Amino acid sequence: LKKGADVARGDDTSSLKELVAAWVNQEFRLSPLIKPNDKHSHGFTSDICGKLLCPAEWDWDKSSVKAGIRDRTSEYIVSENSWPLLIYENYQFNKDDLEEGFLKSKLLVLAFKAIFTSPSSAREVDGDDDGGDILENNKRARRGSEQVKVKTCVASIINMKKVTPHAIAYVVCHVCFTLSSVSSWRTMDGDFDYEVFWNNIMDFFEEVPGPVTRRKVDKLLEWWTR
Repeated sequence: LKKGADVARGDDTSSLKELVAAWVNQEFRLSPLIKPNDKHSHGFTSDICGKLLCPAEWDWDKSSVKAGIRDRTSEYIVSENSWPLLIYENYQFNKDDLEEGFLKSKLLVLAFKAIFTSPSSAREVDGDDDGGDILENNKRARRGSEQVKVKTCVASIINMKKVTPHAIAYVVCHVCFTLSSVSSWRTMDGDFDYEVFWNNIMDFFEEVPGPVTRRKVDKLLEWWTR
């Protein structure tokens, strides 16, 4: 099972490498473009990858922050205990409302679709889309399979009826890795522990302090599924 999971993760990593670079280049109209196969130019070396990976509470556009992160000074250690800007809707962080736009970025939705439905379904996402559209994509996959022989999407294979916290955590970790400068998958990336980061995401969904927060979490999962 572990071997099979490692192969699946490797396939997802490989496909996202090209796709994430293309999405970021298009979204931010970069010049020069970031190159999918040049991982050494990703991470905090890159202005745009650095901005997206930067803890949301820090302002990457400040030269002191950027220099501190790149030099790994004690004030600016990037760890798994901060949320990167890339997970927020429109890549904007509201310090007065930490949950505004949380886990709603277009980049995450695109990556989710590419992994669990198909890369082509990710192209259907535009600026007005606001969810994973799992049910609709499953319907499209079934309709398409009646007409031509196609590869069944992962969501259909695993009978995914709704988006789960595990699936979201999987996508977030993959996007972070793809934007990083690390060339091959590993648990630790400098001071950043992916395993703990995964657990932090899961805790957000599962370690809910009360009914009000529970409703907010359920609403977020509904947002992803619709």
